Amino acid sequence: MPRGDGTGPPTGRGQRGGRMRGNLPGAGPGGNCVCPSCGEKVPHKLGTPCYTLSCPKCGTRMLRE
Repeated sequence: MPRGDGTGPPTGRGQRGGRMRGNLPGAGPGGNCVCPSCGEKVPHKLGTPCYTLSCPKCGTRMLRE
């Protein structure tokens, strides 16, 4: 049995419990989508990846800020 200190057999979910940890860029519901060409920013909408949006000014695909 794992002792909670990293020793013992793996749990089958990896050493970190199977979930991503920390603040990853582009993760979460908040933030903005930004155009890499002109810099236009629009609020990120939950469930819609920024790369699926086109910039309202120039039409370039947006990226997560």
